[in-house]
Amino acid sequence: MKASMVLSLIGYLVVPSDTAVLGRCVVAKKLHEGGLSDFEGYSLENWVCLAYFESKFNPMAVYENSRSDFIGYGLFQIRNHDWCDHGRNRCHMSCSALLNPDLKRTIECAKIIVKGKRGMGAWPSWTLNCQHSDTLARWLDGCKL
Repeated sequence: MKASMVLSLIGYLVVPSDTAVLGRCVVAKKLHEGGLSDFEGYSLENWVCLAYFESKFNPMAVYENSRSDFIGYGLFQIRNHDWCDHGRNRCHMSCSALLNPDLKRTIECAKIIVKGKRGMGAWPSWTLNCQHSDTLARWLDGCKL
């Protein structure tokens, strides 16, 4: 009886090693350290908002959109057709490089994307959820950067 109770408790406490969802403030800190604060005129709050609406802060997220025939990779769901090795490869990297929790390659690619003529408008979720939001400051509430 005691052994099964202990094993059950351990089962609840053990987190699978492939769990990659990062906390909001961890994401904010990594993006800040990667130079995205005010990059191309976009505040850090915009980037954190985008990360939430694209991947719910999961840097290992992969989303296959069969209707539009693309795959999104990583924290910002960067699309394979234009940005990584399965398409035009404008970021000069493999799509799998965008699935690293250290976010270095993801940030490099995001900088290339946002320098384009559409800026952060390249991400429809930013346009819908972040662009005209009057509550962007909440994305950094309580974070020590």
